[in-house]
Amino acid sequence: MAKRVNSTINKYARQSFLGEDSQERISHAKVAIIGLGGGGSHIVQQLAHLGFQNYLLLDPDRIDETNLNRLVSGTIADVENGMYKVDIAKRTIVRLCSNSRVEAYVEKWHNKLDELKECDLIFGCVEGFIQRRDVEAFARRFLIPFIDIGMDVHSIDEEVPRIAGQIILSMPGYACMNCIRFLTDENLKKEASRYGDAGGNPQVVWSNGILASVAVGLAIDLITDWSKTLRTAVFLSYDGNDNTVKQDNRMQFINLNECSHYPLKEIGEPKFRPI
Repeated sequence: MAKRVNSTINKYARQSFLGEDSQERISHAKVAIIGLGGGGSHIVQQLAHLGFQNYLLLDPDRIDETNLNRLVSGTIADVENGMYKVDIAKRTIVRLCSNSRVEAYVEKWHNKLDELKECDLIFGCVEGFIQRRDVEAFARRFLIPFIDIGMDVHSIDEEVPRIAGQIILSMPGYACMNCIRFLTDENLKKEASRYGDAGGNPQVVWSNGILASVAVGLAIDLITDWSKTLRTAVFLSYDGNDNTVKQDNRMQFINLNECSHYPLKEIGEPKFRPI
């Protein structure tokens, strides 16, 4: 006879070092994941293992054959059936935590702003600088911590391809992506000039997994405060050739405790007045 799993205490006993009330905090937190491809699918899986129970999933795309090299839990049958990525993610969650509350939308994130406002934390697994800028601007206005991950592969002439990525924690009131020089006028303009170009960035499952794992670690620290050290902005750079994750060198020149781009007084719904 199959064994029935029904003990929350036993299920999460080995992560009790996170704090006496850590599981209660985890189970009550509501998290949004924007983008359920390579990185987002890893994040969903790990959050479900940890016991998160409240989710907002946003991705308009179906799985296709090119996703099978990196989309965790995606199968050949899912491709053949034209499954949406949010439905695959939801399936992963409920198989690990059957009482989870999952809002899954086949939508672009900016079509569900009211739902996003209700979240305690946003994970961004989007492509491009412009999308990152827009998600961060929204998160700042409603005082929601935003964790971004992304990777790319760069090839120069005959050199070995270089795998690079980042994990950024954007905390309201502290240095933003502009402050830390991840977003610049130059890279935003460059991306805008080639808007509509076909093709996506190269992706591999192990790099997405590393970035997602670090991002989930930051989220757990934010929610449980188990390390007593995470307070301000975080900008970590990933070198896939050396298999290292470390603080980006730009951070030593940044004042992490202030942000001139998103003043804390400019929060909530925007108000317009005639001029």
